[in-house]
Amino acid sequence: MDNITAGFLPTTVKEVEALGWDYIDVILFTGDAYIDHPSFGAAVVGRLLEAEGYRVAIVPQPNWRDDLRDFRKLGAPRLFFGVTAGAMDSMVNHYTANLRLRSNDAYTAGGKAGFRPDYAVTVYTKILKRLYPHVPVVIGGIEASLRRLTHYDYWSDSLKPSVLLESGADLLIYGMAERTVQQVAGALRNGFNAKLLRKLRQVAFVADGDYVERLDEGKRLQLHSYEDCCRDGVLFGENFVEIERLSNMLETDRVLVEKTGDRYVVVNPPQLTITQEELDHSFDLPYMRAPHPRYRGKGEIPAWEMIKHSVNIHRGCFGGCSFCTISAHQGKFIVSRSERSILDEVRRIVRMPDFHGTISDIGGPSANMYGMGGRDRELCSRCRRPSCLHPRRCPNLDNDHRPLLELYSKVRAVEGVKRAFIGSGIRYDLFDDSPYLETVVKHHTSGRLKVAPEHTEDHVLRLMRKPPFAMFEQLNEDFHEICRRNGLRYQLIPYFISSHPGCTEADMKALARKVLGKLHFTLEQVQDLTPTPMTLSSVMFHTGRDPYTGEELYVARNQDDKRRQKSYFFRESQRRTSDPHVSRPSSGSAPKQNHGAGHGRRSSSHGGRRDRHD
Repeated sequence: MDNITAGFLPTTVKEVEALGWDYIDVILFTGDAYIDHPSFGAAVVGRLLEAEGYRVAIVPQPNWRDDLRDFRKLGAPRLFFGVTAGAMDSMVNHYTANLRLRSNDAYTAGGKAGFRPDYAVTVYTKILKRLYPHVPVVIGGIEASLRRLTHYDYWSDSLKPSVLLESGADLLIYGMAERTVQQVAGALRNGFNAKLLRKLRQVAFVADGDYVERLDEGKRLQLHSYEDCCRDGVLFGENFVEIERLSNMLETDRVLVEKTGDRYVVVNPPQLTITQEELDHSFDLPYMRAPHPRYRGKGEIPAWEMIKHSVNIHRGCFGGCSFCTISAHQGKFIVSRSERSILDEVRRIVRMPDFHGTISDIGGPSANMYGMGGRDRELCSRCRRPSCLHPRRCPNLDNDHRPLLELYSKVRAVEGVKRAFIGSGIRYDLFDDSPYLETVVKHHTSGRLKVAPEHTEDHVLRLMRKPPFAMFEQLNEDFHEICRRNGLRYQLIPYFISSHPGCTEADMKALARKVLGKLHFTLEQVQDLTPTPMTLSSVMFHTGRDPYTGEELYVARNQDDKRRQKSYFFRESQRRTSDPHVSRPSSGSAPKQNHGAGHGRRSSSHGGRRDRHD
């Protein structure tokens, strides 16, 4: 391999030959540009397999429109093809909430759109199965994971069956793949062994009726069929409740079975939560921490520019927000990296040639869940709640912020670090008696602190699984008092969502008056909900009811209704601007902000987000 590409996983025949390889074990196809960094799933999977002795190549953003040379160039792997749409669901990546085609793609060189297809997992897999019918195709990542069973697809406004059935893939790995992908590779060392693969945890596959009949009845949970869900939304909602409850258990041995036609999708139970040592290992692998040289001269990759000087300190989120995919993909139980691993990464960032002293984010899915979890794990093992914070904070939850404060102090002390900011969103319903907020404001705020109240009206917040708005109002007071005491002219940046199921125009009008009027915030945009697969919000959007209570809900379904809800922010802003009797915002009010791509959510290793629906 030449000096330019040395150290990267190979992406071309020339790079493979330079390594002296006469075969490849695993070839990974991804809808993202190849960035060798622990925030990008294909790189993580590739490095994990490499560490186990496998030869791995990556084909980033293959051209699916031409003679398919990108799919042919490396030939067939010895073990399997791996397919992922990338760090985002391809449909979320392509379309706005009002179904307009985006003009850019944060995961592509130059931010250019058009380098991946709609429903990328299905498109890539079908091509590979046509070209190499006897080679196993294993799908994974956010798109495959959250489409593993019958799901609502906002872009076709319909229920779709499992992506396994649509794509023809041999196996699906859902959730975070580290442990499972290594087991899959081990199972395929001596050829395709369906019996062995079907015993693995955290995989899904298609089986026939005979296989399902042989499953232990005590462990088998038969869901309503795809056809029944299409016929009756109530049954679809019942499926979701069972899936969500099981996915939020610390440990389960239940096998989900869902019939579609004469075939069955079988979803084995998840792996036990990975250990800190395993998570550290994933982050400690020898990443080049840079985009592949093939992108030189093609423009910056926005997602890389956003996260390259940031540090992900933990995995998982126990907030359980209705519209969020994080807990569905990463789980609700927090796994925190060790201080050693985090500080080592900070030092690696300091040595980067373009680093000038600022860590952009010490964060995670929620910035302040580091080191948190249940005091009594036995109680956690019996819990099926999707959220540890809603409808009220679990009394078993240890929300001690002192370990995180100690970590912040050690990061600040690393030689070469001038500033270390918190760019991820903070859960203010987690605050304890520690000086956490004051520490963040004084030492870790770039001038803008991001939080996500999402709405003001309690009945909407209840459906979102978010805390009462009064808690945000208290936060606002505390924040400005800290700024006043310390002579800081900082701003609090709140995020809000329109068109969530249960939210009416009257609710948005009330939201606008409270946020823009009473609190004197100035905002240019509020994020319209995108109902994404396998979220409670998407189920409520499709069925018009809460599947847990049966409550019927108003849903703003068409684009005119959705636009009207968003417009209340603009109407109120215009009224305040034109009315000379309306007081102007104070120096501590929020600035004009665009809640579009990239705000408030850092790209995580297997599922960064562009929109604020996650």
